[in-house]
Parts: sequence; structure tokens; C-alpha cells
Amino acid sequence: MIRTAFATTAALLLSACATSPNAVAPTFSATADAPDTMQWLYGSGEAAGASIQAWRSLADYAVRKSRQRSVPISVAMGIDGAIADPQSCAATGSAKPLAVVFDVDETVLLNLGYEYWTAATGVSYSSETWKRWEESGASYVKPVPGAVTGLRRLREAGITPVFNTNRQYSAEGATRAIAAAGLGETVHGETLFLRGDDGMTSGGKDARRAMIASRYCVIALVGDNLGDFADVFNDDGLPPAERRELAARGDLAQLWGNGWFVLPNPVYGDSLKGTVNDVFPEGTRWTPDTAPSAAPAIMNEGN
Repeated sequence: MIRTAFATTAALLLSACATSPNAVAPTFSATADAPDTMQWLYGSGEAAGASIQAWRSLADYAVRKSRQRSVPISVAMGIDGAIADPQSCAATGSAKPLAVVFDVDETVLLNLGYEYWTAATGVSYSSETWKRWEESGASYVKPVPGAVTGLRRLREAGITPVFNTNRQYSAEGATRAIAAAGLGETVHGETLFLRGDDGMTSGGKDARRAMIASRYCVIALVGDNLGDFADVFNDDGLPPAERRELAARGDLAQLWGNGWFVLPNPVYGDSLKGTVNDVFPEGTRWTPDTAPSAAPAIMNEGN
């Protein structure tokens, strides 16, 4: 996904530097600790294992779907502000070509160069520096672990990877970055769709998903943010707890690992919201002074 711009106090103090990124020198040495979320996503074996696991599950699922003899059925996906039911992929007497739709950033490739710059300088994301990154950063990306093998398996099975990204400044830059990560070639408007390709300026992807679904039988969606699956998750008025409950709702819960595949991203995005009280609801707020209480009934079941 592409992060949305938000200003922190530190970012405001450094805004003058952000307008001229080349003039900002790293503020700490190579021996200083990177931010813990970046340590995990970009540096840890745990993140590599989680990503490879997700990619293997995706490839296994999609290849299995491609071998079915019946006319394939699309996966449920966000279209027109709602989650559309799966549809038959038969069109004018023949089946549409199979496709899996991917987000790009932190889903198929890691923006190591840009995140290094933000970590080294302490300067937060800005649309200006991101624009420059889109245009010139292709040589400083790496594939998400598991992505190269996963995409190869899809293509060998006759499944087309289609990329639906909120990058918006440079289709050429996106094409170069995907290729530089070893993820194959893309064609803007055919296998690569950017923010604005649907005539809309928002970061919603439903309209682009509809465009893609008109050409392809979309059998899976892959992303690092819930908005990569449906725009209903992007409602700014949706409290974190309700957004979490929506993702785990019965009809949607059955899609995870069964057409919808999510990659880990603790560095940025809509998942990183909520006050302490939002994240820890009533009944979970223990302190060392909390009096002992009986175990919840569910803990005693089966004893």
C-alpha cells in the first residue's frame, strides 16, 4: 500500500528539510538502532518467514483454483463501496483469463531506500519526497520474501498477476521498480493500475477493481492493508475496534487464506491507529495493583 500523508510534530519541525531531501544528512550512525517496526519488517527472519508463508499459501490456493475443470468463480471483492459476491467468470461463451490482483508497496516489493532515508533523517513521509522516490528509487527496492517464487508459480499456471497500486506520480517508475525487484514486466493499463486511472483522486481501489474484473477472472486479492480488498474498510469514521470486528465478521473471516491474503506491515498504514483505550478495551486493563479475580468461564471449560 501507499501510506497516507500525516504530519507529526517532528515532521512539522523538519518540514523545511523535507522540501529539499538531498540536503538532509543522516542524523545517526549505522550502529544506531533502526525503528523497531522497521527492524521487524525489513530486518527480521520472523517477517521473512511470515511473508514466505503467506506467499506459499496464496500460490497453492491460486494454482489449485486454476486446475478446476468447471468455469471458475471470482473471489468476493470490494466494488462500488460494497463487497461484491463472487461471480461466474464466463464471458460471451468463453472464460475470462485468470488473474490475481496485488497491491505493490510492502506487498510485492519493499521500499528499502525510501524507508532508510526516513529512518536516517527522522523526516516523515511527504508527498514531495514520495514523488521523487517513485521517479528515481527503482534501484533501491527488494522483493518481499516469497514474492519472486510465488509470482513465477502463478505465471507457470497461466495466471496473470495484476498490480493495483496507489502510486500515482510515475507509471514508468512503478514499472521499473517491479522489474528491478525481479517480479516481471508490467504494462500500464493492462497489468498495472495506478491511483487516478479510474478518474478518481482518492486512494480507494474499488473502481479500479471493477475495471480489472471486467477483463479478468480475479481469483485472489493480496495486500498489506484492508483497503487492498475493499473500500468499506477505509471509512475514516470507523473506530479501530469496529474495523477489526468487520475484518473478523463471519462472512469476511472465511475469505482470509481463501481468496484474500494479507502481508504483514507494521511500519505504516491504516492499521496503525487507536488510543491506548481503543487498543485495550474495558476488561483488559490490568495493573500490578489489580486484585486477583476468578478466571473467565471460558478458561474453565473442559476441566
